[in-house]
This record gives sequence, C-alpha cells and structure tokens, in this order.
Amino acid sequence: MNNKPTREEAEEAVKVLISWAGDDPSREGLIETPKRVVKSYEEFYEGYGQDPEEILSKVFEEIEGYDEIVLVKDIPLLSHCEHHMVPILGKAHVAYLPDQRVVGLSKLARVVDLFGKRLQTQETMTAQIADTIDRVLQPNGVAVVIDAEHQCMSTRGVNKKGTSTVTSRMIGAFRDNPKSRMEFMTLIST
Repeated sequence: MNNKPTREEAEEAVKVLISWAGDDPSREGLIETPKRVVKSYEEFYEGYGQDPEEILSKVFEEIEGYDEIVLVKDIPLLSHCEHHMVPILGKAHVAYLPDQRVVGLSKLARVVDLFGKRLQTQETMTAQIADTIDRVLQPNGVAVVIDAEHQCMSTRGVNKKGTSTVTSRMIGAFRDNPKSRMEFMTLIST
C-alpha cells in the first residue's frame, strides 16, 4: 500500500472507534489501548511484509528417491476475516508429493502463518497456500485442507458457536488420482 497511514494516524483512528462505541478514550483504562491495538495489528497482519516464495526457497535435493506424501497436519491457524476483521481460528493440513526435492517441514507451517496474517477469506487463503507450494516446489501434487471457526459467524450475526468451515485445494496427483486423495484424507482424519 503506497499511502500507509502513520502509527499516530492509526492510533487516532482507534480513539475514534472507542468514542464511536460510546466510551471515553481518555479514561484511565483506555489511555494505552490505541497503542496496544496498533501493536497487535502489526502482529496480526505481518504477513503483508513477507514473501512466501522466499520462505520456500531453501530446498533439499538429497531425498533418496522419496516420492510419497509429506504431510504436516494440525497446523494452528489464526487469521482475520476480511469482511468483519474478527478472528478465524482453526487448523490447516498441508501435504505435497515431492518430485526431486523437499522443503523443511517448518516452512510449510510458516507459509500457513504468512497467508493467515493477512485479511482473508478462508477460500482464498486455502488456494494461496496450495498454489504457492505448487509453484515453488513443483511437486507431483499439493493438498491443503483448512478447518476453522469464523468468529464473524459465531460471535455476531447468526451467533452459531462451534460451527466449522472446511475448505480444500487439491492439485496434481491429489486432484487426478483418487487413491492419493483418499490416502491424504485418511491421514488427516487419524
């Protein structure tokens, strides 16, 4: 974003929202709130300043011909809904079928974190994670499943606590080969 507001402008905006909500931003309990909110936003949305391709760029080619599923499952996910700016909380399962090279396992979790730390829809985030892994690693297949609760649905609006949204993106062998897809789905459900 070319015209990013200053920290001071962001803090003033938080003060306006506190006033709009009906409270006094100058009262003792709220004096530091604008600073804390801006600091938390820096953490919540740090994914905008990171490059997912750079995260995946260090690969290992000595894999002894390994060509079976590499799966990191139950990756904790925290994102924020782009429509209401409230949390999306859940888990991601990320797998790929290597072709000539593998990446460090923590890198898959870091890619989930990077895309999670942006304003998102779950559908877009699922596609971004899978497509980036596919583009950078060029594996024989990529599978991503995200299972998450949207606070915009559970704490406001329809107030349906405990509901879960599941999205998936299957590429290559996971899309074209029912056995590969079934193996992935079985592994994430155990």
